[in-house]
Amino acid sequence: QIDIASPVVAKVAPKYEAVQVSDNTQSDQNLPSEFLSLTSPQKLPLGFSKNFDSNEIMPPVGSPCTLFRDLLNRYMSYNVNGSCPDDDFLAQKLLLKGCEPLPRRRCRAAAQQEYVEPYPIPESFWNTPSDSSVVWSGYTCKNYDCLVNRVRNQRGFDDCKDCFDLNGKEKSRWTAKTGTRLDFSIDEVLAVKKPGTIRIGLDIGGGVATFAIRMRERNITIVTTSMNLNGPFNNFIASRGVIPLYISISQRLPFFDNTLDIVHSMHVMSNWIPTTLLHFLLFDIYRVLRPGGLFWLDHFFCAGDQLEQVYAPLIDSVGFNKVKWIVGRKLDRGPELNEMYLSALLEKPLKNSW
Repeated sequence: QIDIASPVVAKVAPKYEAVQVSDNTQSDQNLPSEFLSLTSPQKLPLGFSKNFDSNEIMPPVGSPCTLFRDLLNRYMSYNVNGSCPDDDFLAQKLLLKGCEPLPRRRCRAAAQQEYVEPYPIPESFWNTPSDSSVVWSGYTCKNYDCLVNRVRNQRGFDDCKDCFDLNGKEKSRWTAKTGTRLDFSIDEVLAVKKPGTIRIGLDIGGGVATFAIRMRERNITIVTTSMNLNGPFNNFIASRGVIPLYISISQRLPFFDNTLDIVHSMHVMSNWIPTTLLHFLLFDIYRVLRPGGLFWLDHFFCAGDQLEQVYAPLIDSVGFNKVKWIVGRKLDRGPELNEMYLSALLEKPLKNSW
């Protein structure tokens, strides 16, 4: 039995009769005891279950977790029933190496000592939250004021560097036509379908979730995937009053088939993703969209010759109908690179989508 009142050091496997740690000592060598306690088959207290077709549960973790044993040992070393280490950066490093989903832990996640309640909706949509909503140790900036101003005060590249400034470019994103055909407005996209039929959806790599906020203002619920790449994106999204989903681009989308009305992705889906992985991702998006659902591919970028030779055929192979397909030059890094943008609105066929 585990004594709930007192912490147990995780390096010593807690004895619990429901956990049968693997006998494969060679493959389990040097794996953390807490990891083995979690991932070993767990006997169901009521015996065989038709739902599981088994008398055991096998808790899932990403298979590459065991390839990075030093990182895994650090991540799984903690006091059971105690406080988790302040190790968000380590956790994300493991996740991005393919250890996804991360193993569960039996400790309390790091948090600020004095948390301030968030702004109420809709005030939360366009106000910078309190610094107390974030554990700042893993980031270069140590407060939101630094993040809001980093595009002006800091050199070098950071993902979505200006996103935290809600009075900057974020304020006007997707609200109206901006003079370039590549920039679709939300209302322009929604007008493609009957009013009220776009209700729920997903934004892949959605920065600080301004897309979700704009959709929420139209009574549409959007879940936003985001990583915390040198910024507390997930905390910020949640503080704004919409739902963050902490998964990488490699993870299977955690939605059932044929359920979402719309999927959007801006910039994240581009030629940095290996082609085969991108092909799987496109089919995963097709899978979760309902028949008649929309995939808004927003500013996909690649080299000029890649679009016709690689990416257009790749997208065509999935089976979407083309509603809008706009190609334009990407000039922010100079015309000599011959980079192109693609903004496309694609529809999963309403009939015969299978």
